[in-house]
Amino acid sequence: KIVGAMVSVHAMKGAEIGPAFENAGKRGSEVHDEIVLNGNSALHRRTNRAGGLEGGITTGEPIVCRVAMKPISTVMKALASVNLATGQAEPTVYERSDFCATPRAVPILEAMMALVIADALMEKLGGDSIGEMRSRFETLRQARLEDLPMDNVEWRFGYP
Repeated sequence: KIVGAMVSVHAMKGAEIGPAFENAGKRGSEVHDEIVLNGNSALHRRTNRAGGLEGGITTGEPIVCRVAMKPISTVMKALASVNLATGQAEPTVYERSDFCATPRAVPILEAMMALVIADALMEKLGGDSIGEMRSRFETLRQARLEDLPMDNVEWRFGYP
Protein backbone atom coordinates (compact mmCIF):
# COMPACT_ATOMS: atom_id res chain seq x y z
CA LYS A 1 0.00 0.00 0.00
CA ILE A 2 2.87 2.37 0.75
CA VAL A 3 4.49 2.03 -2.67
CA GLY A 4 1.12 2.36 -4.39
CA ALA A 5 0.36 5.51 -2.41
CA MET A 6 3.75 7.03 -3.17
CA VAL A 7 3.52 6.53 -6.93
CA SER A 8 -0.08 7.80 -6.95
CA VAL A 9 1.33 11.28 -6.29
CA HIS A 10 1.67 13.30 -9.50
CA ALA A 11 5.13 13.07 -11.12
CA MET A 12 6.30 10.12 -8.99
CA LYS A 13 7.53 7.29 -11.20
CA GLY A 14 8.87 4.67 -8.82
CA ALA A 15 9.27 3.73 -5.17
CA GLU A 16 11.16 1.20 -3.09
CA ILE A 17 11.04 0.05 0.53
CA GLY A 18 14.55 0.05 1.96
CA PRO A 19 17.28 -0.53 -0.64
CA ALA A 20 14.98 -2.89 -2.58
CA PHE A 21 16.53 -2.47 -6.02
CA GLU A 22 20.05 -2.80 -4.65
CA ASN A 23 19.02 -5.85 -2.60
CA ALA A 24 17.41 -7.50 -5.65
CA GLY A 25 20.87 -8.16 -7.09
CA LYS A 26 22.26 -9.75 -3.93
CA ARG A 27 22.04 -13.17 -2.30
CA GLY A 28 19.49 -13.63 0.48
CA SER A 29 22.26 -14.10 3.02
CA GLU A 30 23.47 -10.58 2.21
CA VAL A 31 20.14 -8.85 2.83
CA HIS A 32 18.47 -10.62 5.75
CA ASP A 33 18.09 -8.67 8.98
CA GLU A 34 19.30 -10.87 11.83
CA ILE A 35 17.07 -11.08 14.90
CA VAL A 36 18.87 -10.66 18.22
CA LEU A 37 17.99 -10.28 21.89
CA ASN A 38 18.76 -7.06 23.67
CA GLY A 39 19.32 -6.88 27.43
CA ASN A 40 15.66 -7.15 28.50
CA SER A 41 14.82 -10.16 26.29
CA ALA A 42 13.23 -7.95 23.60
CA LEU A 43 13.70 -9.20 20.06
CA HIS A 44 15.06 -6.68 17.57
CA ARG A 45 17.05 -6.49 14.35
CA ARG A 46 20.69 -5.48 14.01
CA THR A 47 20.10 -3.92 10.61
CA ASN A 48 17.20 -2.56 8.60
CA ARG A 49 17.91 -3.86 5.10
CA ALA A 50 14.21 -4.72 4.69
CA GLY A 51 13.30 -1.06 5.14
CA GLY A 52 11.07 -1.82 8.12
CA LEU A 53 8.71 -4.21 6.31
CA GLU A 54 8.75 -7.93 5.63
CA GLY A 55 5.83 -9.50 3.81
CA GLY A 56 3.85 -6.29 4.29
CA ILE A 57 4.23 -6.45 8.09
CA THR A 58 6.34 -4.00 10.06
CA THR A 59 9.46 -5.34 11.70
CA GLY A 60 9.51 -2.66 14.38
CA GLU A 61 12.32 -0.84 12.61
CA PRO A 62 11.80 2.52 10.89
CA ILE A 63 9.93 2.30 7.58
CA VAL A 64 12.24 3.60 4.86
CA CYS A 65 10.81 4.51 1.46
CA ARG A 66 12.62 6.14 -1.46
CA VAL A 67 10.62 7.66 -4.28
CA ALA A 68 11.76 8.59 -7.80
CA MET A 69 10.30 11.73 -9.34
CA LYS A 70 10.29 12.46 -13.05
CA PRO A 71 12.38 15.42 -14.19
CA ILE A 72 10.52 18.69 -14.52
CA SER A 73 9.29 19.22 -18.08
CA THR A 74 10.66 22.76 -18.41
CA VAL A 75 13.62 22.85 -20.78
CA MET A 76 15.71 25.86 -21.73
CA LYS A 77 16.39 24.69 -25.29
CA ALA A 78 13.76 24.02 -27.89
CA LEU A 79 12.81 20.44 -28.71
CA ALA A 80 11.26 19.09 -31.89
CA SER A 81 7.45 19.09 -31.79
CA VAL A 82 4.37 19.52 -33.95
CA ASN A 83 2.00 22.50 -33.95
CA LEU A 84 -1.38 20.82 -33.45
CA ALA A 85 -3.27 23.72 -35.07
CA THR A 86 -1.26 23.70 -38.31
CA GLY A 87 0.11 20.16 -38.34
CA GLN A 88 3.54 21.59 -39.12
CA ALA A 89 6.79 20.63 -37.42
CA GLU A 90 7.88 23.42 -35.06
CA PRO A 91 10.25 23.69 -32.14
CA THR A 92 8.79 24.00 -28.64
CA VAL A 93 8.56 27.40 -26.98
CA TYR A 94 10.07 28.05 -23.53
CA GLU A 95 7.19 29.10 -21.26
CA ARG A 96 7.96 28.08 -17.68
CA SER A 97 10.78 28.93 -15.36
CA ASP A 98 10.56 26.39 -12.53
CA PHE A 99 13.49 24.02 -12.44
CA CYS A 100 13.08 21.86 -9.30
CA ALA A 101 9.83 20.62 -7.76
CA THR A 102 11.45 18.13 -5.37
CA PRO A 103 11.27 20.36 -2.25
CA ARG A 104 7.51 20.72 -2.78
CA ALA A 105 7.08 16.96 -3.23
CA VAL A 106 8.65 15.96 0.10
CA PRO A 107 5.85 17.15 2.45
CA ILE A 108 3.24 15.72 0.08
CA LEU A 109 4.92 12.30 0.19
CA GLU A 110 5.32 12.51 3.97
CA ALA A 111 1.60 13.25 4.27
CA MET A 112 0.76 10.33 1.97
CA MET A 113 2.91 8.00 4.11
CA ALA A 114 1.17 9.29 7.25
CA LEU A 115 -2.25 8.58 5.70
CA VAL A 116 -1.31 5.00 4.81
CA ILE A 117 0.08 4.34 8.31
CA ALA A 118 -2.94 6.00 9.96
CA ASP A 119 -5.26 3.84 7.87
CA ALA A 120 -3.37 0.69 8.93
CA LEU A 121 -3.53 1.74 12.59
CA MET A 122 -7.27 2.39 12.35
CA GLU A 123 -7.75 -1.04 10.79
CA LYS A 124 -5.69 -2.72 13.53
CA LEU A 125 -6.90 -0.74 16.55
CA GLY A 126 -10.37 0.43 15.58
CA GLY A 127 -11.75 3.78 16.57
CA ASP A 128 -12.13 7.10 14.86
CA SER A 129 -9.96 9.44 16.92
CA ILE A 130 -6.42 9.54 18.23
CA GLY A 131 -7.74 9.70 21.78
CA GLU A 132 -9.72 6.51 21.31
CA MET A 133 -6.83 4.72 19.61
CA ARG A 134 -4.04 5.88 21.94
CA SER A 135 -4.93 3.57 24.84
CA ARG A 136 -5.17 0.60 22.47
CA PHE A 137 -1.87 1.53 20.84
CA GLU A 138 -0.14 1.60 24.23
CA THR A 139 -1.22 -1.99 24.89
CA LEU A 140 0.67 -3.23 21.83
CA ARG A 141 3.85 -4.97 22.91
CA GLN A 142 7.27 -5.39 21.49
CA ALA A 143 8.09 -9.00 20.72
CA ARG A 144 9.80 -10.64 23.68
CA LEU A 145 11.26 -14.12 23.86
CA GLU A 146 8.84 -15.15 26.62
CA ASP A 147 5.89 -14.20 24.38
CA LEU A 148 6.77 -17.10 22.07
CA PRO A 149 6.29 -20.30 24.13
CA MET A 150 8.03 -23.14 22.35
CA ASP A 151 8.12 -25.63 25.27
CA ASN A 152 11.89 -25.76 24.78
CA VAL A 153 11.41 -27.54 21.43
CA GLU A 154 12.99 -26.15 18.28
CA TRP A 155 10.66 -25.76 15.33
CA ARG A 156 12.14 -26.46 11.90
CA PHE A 157 9.29 -26.39 9.40
CA GLY A 158 8.50 -30.06 9.99
CA TYR A 159 11.98 -31.33 9.20
CA PRO A 160 13.59 -33.75 11.68
